[in-house]
Amino acid sequence: MKKFVSVILALALIVCTFAACGESDSVLPENESQAQTDNKKKLNIVTTIFPEYDWVMQILGEKAADAEVTMLLDNGVDLHSYQPTAEDIMKISTCDMFVYVGGESDEWVEDALKEAVNENMVVINLLEALGDSVKNEEIVEGMEHEHDEEDHEHEEDHEHEETHDESEEHDHDHEHEEEKDEHVWLSLKNAGAVCDTIAASLCTLDPDDADTYNSNLDAYKTKLADLDKKYADAVSAGKTKTLLFGDRFPFRYLTDDYGLDYYAAFAGCSAESEASFETITFLAGKVDELGLKNVLTIEKSDRKIAETIIDNTKTKDQKILTLDSMQSATMKDAENGTTYLSVMESNLEVVKAAVE
Repeated sequence: MKKFVSVILALALIVCTFAACGESDSVLPENESQAQTDNKKKLNIVTTIFPEYDWVMQILGEKAADAEVTMLLDNGVDLHSYQPTAEDIMKISTCDMFVYVGGESDEWVEDALKEAVNENMVVINLLEALGDSVKNEEIVEGMEHEHDEEDHEHEEDHEHEETHDESEEHDHDHEHEEEKDEHVWLSLKNAGAVCDTIAASLCTLDPDDADTYNSNLDAYKTKLADLDKKYADAVSAGKTKTLLFGDRFPFRYLTDDYGLDYYAAFAGCSAESEASFETITFLAGKVDELGLKNVLTIEKSDRKIAETIIDNTKTKDQKILTLDSMQSATMKDAENGTTYLSVMESNLEVVKAAVE
């Protein structure tokens, strides 16, 4: 991945160099020169994913016309499989503010920021901004994970050995435990905290409009708090306190916020797509044991695992519900009126159905 980013950076620098040379030899008409001067006054903001983009737009409010805001993951590719293009690197290198998640999926960012042209760029790393609120990715009972096969081979290699390196095993487990759950945006509480950081950064970059940004922040955080209360009330009124996913599970922040338990086929960042017989059997058994009426999936799921789980339950009559993790949202969705709050409001209705 680092080699890939290095190549992209080299290409971006070459393009920048030729662009600079071309500009030095041209003389612009006075009105066009003035237009460029006006454009330079615009805030240039780059975000990686949809929630970040929407938070920035909400806080900018009526000042959004005075900013150029870019969302890099704009083609339906989720955070875990995204690779920056040369154009993406160039956008980052010259922007005033760059907002990204900061987990393992964003390892490419470190190299990209080394080539930043704007020395005064404000960089917001969501995981750093949230600090102790960030959770480690966890593996719950019955969940498959990418270390299963590796661990099995490790056990076979040491099956007949008289001694076992306990420190090595501890280090391996610790490494897995320390993997951060990147899906921090799926907590309304986290959203409010990140918006505080975004607003403060905008005020630093554009102090003349600080009152507007802070006013927009206050109004938006009131909406976040109101929706947060609706979630809490819905879960409190529900009879079911466990969600079961026949899919990846990126919703740990949401379930933890409201005291819900969960089971799932895979962790949120897993690249696996096929569940073993043991996983299907375990999850189907949990549906029966807990009397669950629904099996959940995330957006763009083919629902095959959920369907197989239901086929292996006693009643075989559970419904499939879908929660949207916003990992595939695009600019077209935003232009059509989709917002972070609108998605979380739709997710609330799914949660209500799942816990009733």
